Amino acid sequence: MSQPDNSSSRVINFGAGPSALPLSVLEQATQGLLNFSNSGIGIAEISHRSKEFTSFVTKLESLIRTQLDVPPTHSILFTQGGGSNQFSAVVLNMLARYKLLHPEVKDEDISMDYVVTGSWSKKAAEEARRLGGKSKVNITVDSRDHSASKVFDNIPPHESYKFSQDPALIYYCENETVDGVEFSHEGNSASSFPYHLLPKSKEESPALIPLVADYSSSFMCRPIPRLADHAIIYAGAQKNIGPAGLTVIIVRQDCIVDVDAAAKLGASPVPIMLSYKTLADSKSLYNTPSVFAMYLTGLVLERMKEKGGLKYYEELNRKKAERVYGLLKEGEEKGVFKRKVNAGSESWMNVVFDVLGEGAEKRFLDGAEKDGMKGLKGHRSVGGIRVSLYNAVTEEDIDHLEKYIHQFLQAETANKN
Repeated sequence: MSQPDNSSSRVINFGAGPSALPLSVLEQATQGLLNFSNSGIGIAEISHRSKEFTSFVTKLESLIRTQLDVPPTHSILFTQGGGSNQFSAVVLNMLARYKLLHPEVKDEDISMDYVVTGSWSKKAAEEARRLGGKSKVNITVDSRDHSASKVFDNIPPHESYKFSQDPALIYYCENETVDGVEFSHEGNSASSFPYHLLPKSKEESPALIPLVADYSSSFMCRPIPRLADHAIIYAGAQKNIGPAGLTVIIVRQDCIVDVDAAAKLGASPVPIMLSYKTLADSKSLYNTPSVFAMYLTGLVLERMKEKGGLKYYEELNRKKAERVYGLLKEGEEKGVFKRKVNAGSESWMNVVFDVLGEGAEKRFLDGAEKDGMKGLKGHRSVGGIRVSLYNAVTEEDIDHLEKYIHQFLQAETANKN
């Protein structure tokens, strides 16, 4: 009996995550659900220690390493728990590393630096305070201090950053999904990350700066600036490259430490599944991983490679963002939209704005859904509209959004007159 074609009933998904995936990949994955790698067993059933799956994990790592140009100094690990789990893992692993490097330093003299530019970096700093014991959390900069409305709407100027002299870690979130704020990838931009201000301790090479970045909502959308200068980069897969359930960690090998040895020196014990050494030693297969999420991610990455890799997606994502910000500017000029983020600090991935007027936001969302578009409602903590433009969102999807917004602006302008 033939199966019905459900592709025609799909809507355009502008959701912030879990987010859109390529239809061709979803169709390909249905075959893997029945028979993975000619094993005769479906991907959701096969042993994670089978030769077919372990071979696939090696390929998955290679697809990331080659497209992102990850140097051999860094390992690529796969785990579960999303970015929120890494809030904890980063603190515990990096404090263990610091204790091994500096066993004589008292806990109260250890600091962790956090750059707070949005909701997720704020949550990360809160977790550091919770797990750090007597160690101090230094807020290097808080972008709300540079906002007229005291909200997360900007990347602060470089001169406002106050790094500690020798921190156990320096944390930032590259793209804030909730607030639509992102560091510029242009090195000479005032809203780029201030790499030139990073402290260099006497004991360590400049190449071993403990820089940690949350790339969850911009991973694999374009190259990562100065990737080799980072100690840890992590990302949940459910934005650009896969479904929920998989977290990718790129960790410099000097940060894969013996956490039990550190505990004997006074560091906090690290749960075995949060230890980067556990993941590295087991090649990310200490326990049963998110097998299906890894499989689907591998299919997406293979498709990305075939289309030209990050060079292709960087240009595509640039075009999509420019088009949507152009629509936002048009709406502002008509007095219907209001941007939430200062110029120069806007995200490529998450465009956020308000719709002005009594009941206008509801009209916008209701109309969009009737027109076959979902996921446009802003995060519950800030409201408004959020258009997420992850890799699987096509230019044809933007065409559809553009046509709808033009109609909406025309109707709202007519109502005002």
